Amino acid sequence: MSFCRLNLRVVLCLGIMLLGSATLHAEEQPIVPAAYPEGPLGEVVRLGELLVNETKDHPLSKPFIGNQLNCTSCHLEGGQHPDAGSFLQTATAYPAWSPRENRVITLEDRVLNCFMRSQNGVRPPNGSQVSVAITTYITWLSTGSKIQMNEQKPLGPRHVPELKVDWSKANPVQGKEDYKTYCLDCHGQEGEGTDDGPPVWGPQSYNDGAGLSRVPKLASWLKVGMPLDDPSLTEQEAADIAAYINSQQRPKFKLEEHLPPAERLGEYNHEPARP
Repeated sequence: MSFCRLNLRVVLCLGIMLLGSATLHAEEQPIVPAAYPEGPLGEVVRLGELLVNETKDHPLSKPFIGNQLNCTSCHLEGGQHPDAGSFLQTATAYPAWSPRENRVITLEDRVLNCFMRSQNGVRPPNGSQVSVAITTYITWLSTGSKIQMNEQKPLGPRHVPELKVDWSKANPVQGKEDYKTYCLDCHGQEGEGTDDGPPVWGPQSYNDGAGLSRVPKLASWLKVGMPLDDPSLTEQEAADIAAYINSQQRPKFKLEEHLPPAERLGEYNHEPARP
């Protein structure tokens, strides 16, 4: 075989490999579906999207909310943001194992538990209009994606990865100064929120049972989501701000205060921790 033919074969093989890699990469990139489903299903998807964006004010979801947060306060752009609390591809991870509940849980379980923690409210009933609409919307955002159930945690493939920093060096004193620089205008001097941003501590923010009440979770989210539309914090700034925010007062989570009456509960999907 001549040197030229060998080179040609190598080039062709490399080209095929690169094309295959590019195709795979393109397939892995989640996209928002181009159109809503037809008929009643599409109406429920639209309702779910509305509830995600107007959770604290919509008459269907408002009775279950205990603060001034909407789902989109954490799941930016109604969950359509590719990085900050993204709902894209999330439904593919469920049912999933949940160490916190010590059981396999469904997407519906995950959504309803968020009402108790991030929104400091009461868990809507299984199968309720709120529950079905929000989970239908999230499932629609996974259209075309492969199922890949998570056997470790109830997290979708686009969950926010934890920053690789030394958390012992997260400095709330420096975080207070960084908060003034990057956060105060939208979230207020006392974390009370403004027309441009939700409360980040105090009685109208998430309780201490929420995922974001843990510094690594919040810092990692801040790194990909804030400042809004220009996520430019350094890893250390994100860690310091998270340490400052989570050093402030917020509601205490007591499970029994967030469950509805037994006749409206359905089943709270959890098991006591094994000894």
